[in-house]
Amino acid sequence: MPDPTASLLAPPPWPARDAAHLLVSSRQMAGLEEQIFASGLPVEALMEKAALAVGRRLLKQHGGLLRQRGALVLVGPGHNGGDGLVIARELHLAGVATAIWSPFERHKPLTAAHLRHCLWLGIPRLQRPPDANGPELWIDALLGIGQERSAGEAIESLLAERQQERPQRLVAVDVPTGLCADSGLPTGNQPACADTTYCIGLLKQGLIQDPALAWVGRLERIELGLPATLLQTLPADQPLALGAEDLATAPRPQPAPQAAKYGRGRLLVLAGSEAYRGAAQLALLGASASGCGSLRAGLPQAVAAGLWVVQPHVVVAANLGRNGQGGRDLAELDLEALGLVAPARSGAGSQRLDALLLGPGIGPGTGPAAAAAAPGGGERQAGEARTWTALQQFPGLLVLDADGLNRLAAGGGAAGADAALQWLQRRAGATWLTPHAGEFARLFPDLADLPPAEAARFAAQRSGAAVLLKGARSVVAAPDGRSWQLLRASPAAARAGLGDVLAGYAAGRGALALAAGWSADGSLLAAAALDHAQAGLAAIGEQGAGGATPMAVAHALAQIDPDQPRESAIPRPFE
Repeated sequence: MPDPTASLLAPPPWPARDAAHLLVSSRQMAGLEEQIFASGLPVEALMEKAALAVGRRLLKQHGGLLRQRGALVLVGPGHNGGDGLVIARELHLAGVATAIWSPFERHKPLTAAHLRHCLWLGIPRLQRPPDANGPELWIDALLGIGQERSAGEAIESLLAERQQERPQRLVAVDVPTGLCADSGLPTGNQPACADTTYCIGLLKQGLIQDPALAWVGRLERIELGLPATLLQTLPADQPLALGAEDLATAPRPQPAPQAAKYGRGRLLVLAGSEAYRGAAQLALLGASASGCGSLRAGLPQAVAAGLWVVQPHVVVAANLGRNGQGGRDLAELDLEALGLVAPARSGAGSQRLDALLLGPGIGPGTGPAAAAAAPGGGERQAGEARTWTALQQFPGLLVLDADGLNRLAAGGGAAGADAALQWLQRRAGATWLTPHAGEFARLFPDLADLPPAEAARFAAQRSGAAVLLKGARSVVAAPDGRSWQLLRASPAAARAGLGDVLAGYAAGRGALALAAGWSADGSLLAAAALDHAQAGLAAIGEQGAGGATPMAVAHALAQIDPDQPRESAIPRPFE
């Protein structure tokens, strides 16, 4: 069992706090630009730099379509429209048949100047709304960041018709029109639906939120060369994005080369029930893929009986009986033998633990508040209370997933959530929570309606636990305010059982870290989430969209090579 008095090493900061990783709000991005302009750089120079870079990317990625079918640039009244006009100019000069449509009478002075120049060059300006079924590539430069209101019925109707008639024939400059760059929510009824969004400078936080994904398409950042000193003016706990290239630098603590199995991470998994036998198997597969040295499990008899055939390296440390609610019984656990409490007498044998995973598939049951509230509830109730007390006092890493989280919030509502929060705040060791949205709402009902990135940060700071809030772009938050969000994952990997694999893998990585003398820092949980997402992409790349089974993802996790990040082989729907 980890020594709570020992000094643990904190992982180095990860990933780099640079332009490739910082996630910012519209206001923050505008503030950075104002600092640049105040330093003496003309607005025109930054606009040219950004738009020229987008134009080059367009010619590289869509050159065939552009030369065959041409381009239509949708131009707004502000500087996003100015970016679009510079792009129109460059495409025209490159020999691409280019037209402009701007349904606005007035433009900002710089944008108006670019418009005059484009017209002087002979680029036609449409006087009527364009044909939504036109074969050309539409380039959306209408509104940009800072959108708060609807783009208007006429523009929304045109964008909706375009998506219906010509899907994947629109790209967006910085932000799709009609989408809030902060929340990722539509500002009206119909945002532009982009094949690719070229995000300028820094990634806008709203563009990687789950509601935005259908509108943003592929998200690509356009480098502006913002000075590092400028980026350092952002808060120290600014959210950071994680992508495939970050596998190579992810924190991966390893015990000493001479360490034997017990020195390479000791993990206990309490999982499974008659209804969810597979959850235990999958959690153990994930834990095995982590590389931890000693893996023990408390399982229902139905799972334990045949475990040696499929996972012979797992030691069955406890058979979990049934409680009266159809879930697994935690009342009769031998806490000393499992390593959850110190032996009552000197010399008594017990296993030591670095980490414990509770929850995958264990079914409903009593939580700590309910168990403690019924002192006269009999031996079973007292046994449940003893187990929850031992879990709270366990100095190692506790990972709570699925029904472990549901039991913690047992009783429901504000009272159950308050009791769960108090229990978490009194935990002796590090705690990692891995909820999906429904489980999160039961634990933190007052935070459930917030954007996931914000909700996870508040929950971590309030509870003292690191929180992995699962979603299409999962968020990880540490108690000290740091947070991370995944840039990419595959929807084809959103399948039953993948959460069990993730919980087991994360717990195993945490056990390895503690065995190596590291703390169970939130960045390690973020690294596990990134590994899991990349393993899903790798499984799809090798076996197709249907191949991202939990077993395939666990296999891919075991093969993670930080020096060779792997991407999905799913083709892009281009021209």
